Amino acid sequence: MKITGFELFRVPPRWLFLRVDTDEGISGWGEPIVEGRAETVAAAVGELFDYLIGADPMRIEHHWQTMAKAGFYRGGPVLSSALAGIDQALWDIKGKALGQPVHELLGGPVRDRVRIYGWLRGETTAELVESARAQVGVGLTAVKMNPWGLVSGLDTAARVHAIVDRAAAVREAIGPDRDFALDFHGRFTGAMTRRVLPLLEPLLPMFVEEPVLPEFSSDLARITASTSIPIATGERLYSRWDFDPVLRSGIAVAQPDLSHAGGISECRRIAAAAETHDVLVAPHCPLGPIAFAASLQLDFAVPNFLIQEQSLGLGYHPDSEKLGYLADDSVFASTEGYIDRPLGPGLGIEIDEDAVRAAAANPHRWRNPVWHHADGSLGSW
Repeated sequence: MKITGFELFRVPPRWLFLRVDTDEGISGWGEPIVEGRAETVAAAVGELFDYLIGADPMRIEHHWQTMAKAGFYRGGPVLSSALAGIDQALWDIKGKALGQPVHELLGGPVRDRVRIYGWLRGETTAELVESARAQVGVGLTAVKMNPWGLVSGLDTAARVHAIVDRAAAVREAIGPDRDFALDFHGRFTGAMTRRVLPLLEPLLPMFVEEPVLPEFSSDLARITASTSIPIATGERLYSRWDFDPVLRSGIAVAQPDLSHAGGISECRRIAAAAETHDVLVAPHCPLGPIAFAASLQLDFAVPNFLIQEQSLGLGYHPDSEKLGYLADDSVFASTEGYIDRPLGPGLGIEIDEDAVRAAAANPHRWRNPVWHHADGSLGSW
C-alpha cells in the first residue's frame, strides 16, 4: 500500500480536516489545526507530504520520527499540529486496513467506557448556573468553566471574591456528587493564582487548568505546593520534552491535545511519561469530531486516563455542534456522562464527505479575540 495524495478542508466553525488517500482505496482522516492559524498549518501539512507521497502508510512510527526530526527546525505549535493530523490519519488507515479500532492496535482497551465533561456557557453567574443545570440535565457528571474574563495581574479584592462566588454558585447548582473544573486559561499571573486558589479549596474543584501561561511553567512547582487543588496543564505543550519539566513540577493532570502534540503516537508516549509521575491524563479537545474520535481511542488504551473534554456544545461559535460532518453520530452517544467503547475500525467514525466538501466551499477565517485592559495594554485571552 502506498500514499497517493491528500486533501485539506477548512470547515466551520474553526476546524481543518485532512484526508489521506492510498492506492488500495483506503482513506484516513485527521484534524491538523492551530485554532486561528488554519491556513498556516495547512501549508505545513503540504510541505510534509513532499516526503509522504509514495510511502507505505503502515510505517507510522518511522514516518513520525522522520517528519518530527528530519528537519533542522523542530517542534512548536504549527509543525507539531501538522504532524498530529497526519499521524491521526495514518492510524485511521492502519486500523481500517486491519479491521481494528486504533485502541486495539495500542494494546487493547483498559476500560469499557470513557467519562466526558461539558463546558459551561455564559458571561454571568446566572448564565453559568443555568448552563450547569442544563448539562446535568442531559446526564453529564462533570463540567468546566472559565471563572472570569479579563483579569489583571493583581486584581482587586472585589474581583477575587467575585471569582470565588461564581465558582461557589456552580458548585451549589451541581451538588457534591458531581465535579466541576476551572480553566484559568493562562489569564492569571502566578501571584494572582496563589491568591485565588486557597479561597477555592473548600469548593473541591476537580482541577484548576492552566493557572499560568506555558512560558511561566517554571512557577508551577510553587503553585502546586501552595494548594490542595489538583493542577492541570498541557494544551499548549507539544511534545514529551515540553511535558518533562511540567510532569516533575507536581501537577496532577496532564492535558496533551491530540491535534497539537504530535497526534496519537506522541500523546501515547506523553501519557506513559505521566504515569511514571503519578499524573493523570485528560486530553484537551475543544475541536471537531475527528480530533475527538482520536482522543477517545487514546483514552481507551491508557491506564492513567481521568476524563475527556468534548466540544459538542463548547460554545466558542454558534455552530459548534457540528456532528453533521459524520455519517452516523451515534458513536458519540453518551449515557450517564460516559461514552461506550467504539468498535469501528480506525478512528471508529465515518466522515460524511459530501457535508465536509459543502462546508469547505465557504472556508472559515476564525481568529481568537484580542483583549485589552482598561489602560490599553494587551490582556491574555
